[in-house]
Amino acid sequence: MDTPISGVGGSEEGRLVRQAVLRAKQGDSEGIHFLYVRFYDDVLRYVNSMVRDYYEAEDITHNVFAKLMTAIAKYEERAVPFTAWIMRVARNAALDHLRARRAVPTEEVRIAETAEADSGLERGLDIREALQELPEDQREVLVLRHVVGLSPGEIAGALEKTESSVHGLHHRGRRALQGALESRDAVPVVAVQSAAA
Repeated sequence: MDTPISGVGGSEEGRLVRQAVLRAKQGDSEGIHFLYVRFYDDVLRYVNSMVRDYYEAEDITHNVFAKLMTAIAKYEERAVPFTAWIMRVARNAALDHLRARRAVPTEEVRIAETAEADSGLERGLDIREALQELPEDQREVLVLRHVVGLSPGEIAGALEKTESSVHGLHHRGRRALQGALESRDAVPVVAVQSAAA
């Protein structure tokens, strides 16, 4: 399992990331390689949550890291942590891709559900559909918090919002997601341990 990004602050990993950023800014390919290895999976998950097509998400993520060699010169550590900055770059790339895709008329294709569908897959589809019902800002906060693993401060930096607005969006988003799942009869069942056990 991947290490959550939220631990990048003052930890040893945070020091390594800062060193890699400095090296990358000087044109060192090893610095870029370190950042690629460390953040690729997190960026891919986030982009995939926005574009909802794994192969397109891979392409976008590769482009983000291909452009990183020149784009990293614009990064200022005192403005925002690198984690939030790379997620903002990924978000902008995904939004650019979605805007370009909207310009091409396409027909929505739905995959018919089968009776033998795995319940885990069904649950995942229910959650994905319920997330799509949420306002975009709430959905982004929930994905960045629970899928990517960013802290509220890092999310605020990535989305250019205040930390208090991120907390509000997170709270409203969780409540709305629960309501959307309840309307589908898809609320996760919490196991209750009996006293006799």
